[in-house]
Amino acid sequence: MKVIINDEAYHKKGFSISTDQNLLDFDTIYHYLDKESYWAKGIPADRLRIAIVNSMCFGVYHYDKQIGFARIISDKATFAYLADVFVLNEYRGQGLSKWLMQTIREHPDLQGLRRWSLATADAHGLYQQFGFTVITNPERWMEIFSPYLTQN
Repeated sequence: MKVIINDEAYHKKGFSISTDQNLLDFDTIYHYLDKESYWAKGIPADRLRIAIVNSMCFGVYHYDKQIGFARIISDKATFAYLADVFVLNEYRGQGLSKWLMQTIREHPDLQGLRRWSLATADAHGLYQQFGFTVITNPERWMEIFSPYLTQN
């Protein structure tokens, strides 16, 4: 399902959100994640392409220019992991991150999930507005972490 959301308030300013992967500007996404983010520095381009193809992606656009992004990894029945959320620096402070999160949380394919998860170092305030809390029982969670530099 491809959705284009044009909230009246944002449509007047020329902003839209879409799940159409054909609209994504890979170069903008890759540059931000590889060069500006703290969580994906050094991600190989081919790894990011695979991640995008296998995820539900939300692009934020100002007219035809991509200015934001978020990726959902989900079975669309029980669990969703929110990843790679950003709005370009020059577009921050306009409520776009909140609008993006609201759009994601209200998306019809993501309703009724038992658990949502994400990791953040600095955006707790944003995510708390949408129901995210610190993990309950973190001792139950485990991970395997392999930095990109050790992968082919």
